[in-house]
Amino acid sequence: MKVSAIVVSHGHAEKLEQSLPALRPQVDELVVIANVPGSVPAGVDAVHNDDALGFAANLNRGLALTSGDAVLSVNPDTFPTPGAVAILREAMATRPRCGVAGPRMVFPDGTLQPSRRRFPTVTGTIVRRTPLRKVIAQPRHFHLDDAPPSEPVQVDWMLGGFLLLRRAMLDELGGFDAGFRLYGEDIDLQYRAMKAGWERWYVPAAVVRHEHQAETDRRWLTRRTLWHWAGVARFVRKHPERLRAL
Repeated sequence: MKVSAIVVSHGHAEKLEQSLPALRPQVDELVVIANVPGSVPAGVDAVHNDDALGFAANLNRGLALTSGDAVLSVNPDTFPTPGAVAILREAMATRPRCGVAGPRMVFPDGTLQPSRRRFPTVTGTIVRRTPLRKVIAQPRHFHLDDAPPSEPVQVDWMLGGFLLLRRAMLDELGGFDAGFRLYGEDIDLQYRAMKAGWERWYVPAAVVRHEHQAETDRRWLTRRTLWHWAGVARFVRKHPERLRAL
């Protein structure tokens, strides 16, 4: 199974200097998309956009430029440990209906990052995106109500910072929905995958360090917060049945 990696950089040249050396030896093909000027270090071959695109649109552009049987969606601030991609590849190759394989993501200090999640609910989204999150716990959304698995398990969805995606699934689903500017495109893709019968597997033996900025978790109202709410609104419009999930 050939693996192609797509890295979308939006002014993250410094991060790429650290992350690309860890990623490049583990994949068969690598495409870096510079979404804005200054997004890549000197000497790095990249596809440069004339105008900035949304994250989903950039990933679709990368899909058209790659040929792997599996496609790795990679954020510039993720750092796969040695062998992480091979473990994800094996997990997908041995499961014919595995459309998405995701690693165990950890923070820079090695603590677990809650990247394995359940599909959003109305009440959970309201809590997550308002000051209510300071006083109301969300153990079910983050799978904090069960022990971390030691073996691969099926999940609803996983954070899109580092995901291995089967191209056959992407072709069937029509790729990412470019209507999502930033936030929500990973949930939407995996929700559509679920509806089409594709499995999503969390593979804890594959470890990826993620320097997650979590800007929307630290500040109540930013441009990114508005993008997040726009993503939520688009997801609900596309999948109104989730309004019944409280």
